[in-house]
Amino acid sequence: MGEGAGPLRPLLALPLLALLLACGGSDTSTSTGVPAATAAPACQNAIRTCMQERTTPPDTIIDVSKAYTATIHTARGDIVLKLDPKAAPVTVNNFVYLSQNHYYDGLTFHRVEAGFVLQGGDPLGNGTGGPGYKLPNETNAAPWVKGSLAMASSSAGVSGSQFFILLGDAPHLATGGVYNHFGNVLSGQDVATAMKPGDQIKSIDIAAQ
Repeated sequence: MGEGAGPLRPLLALPLLALLLACGGSDTSTSTGVPAATAAPACQNAIRTCMQERTTPPDTIIDVSKAYTATIHTARGDIVLKLDPKAAPVTVNNFVYLSQNHYYDGLTFHRVEAGFVLQGGDPLGNGTGGPGYKLPNETNAAPWVKGSLAMASSSAGVSGSQFFILLGDAPHLATGGVYNHFGNVLSGQDVATAMKPGDQIKSIDIAAQ
């Protein structure tokens, strides 16, 4: 899925402490067992501004040997996602970091195409926004089936924040562009299907095992 409006087109080393200080945060850990970089009040409501100033993805805070889940809370219900750090470690790390730092809180699903795709995570809400960096190409052999989770992309590269969930099988994505497949829906596919353009992401919780 591409960034921006229009017909379908290709979808869309500093230590962690230095990164956190740059955004006014501190390193903590959560009860879910995921190391967290929780933004301090000075950056809490401006995490999108902080990330807009970055030119590279966040430093690693995940353990690729662990299993991660992400729960997207919406007014229509929860969507629980299984993340795959072994297939796309940088993409999963980025998603975990943004989620834990409340980047997605209040953003919307700006694109909904019945039977095809649900896409959100754009701070501008129109399909053209994101942080100031792009993610590396982490294409892999995961099948493009209903419930697949991946990052959007454009000619500029893989988006740093816009993600999509497939509402139906889309095998053509395997050869139609650079799409970082990094997980799938565990539960709440019916919630994803019920979404409408403009529906809000209340928050995303991360858990690790």
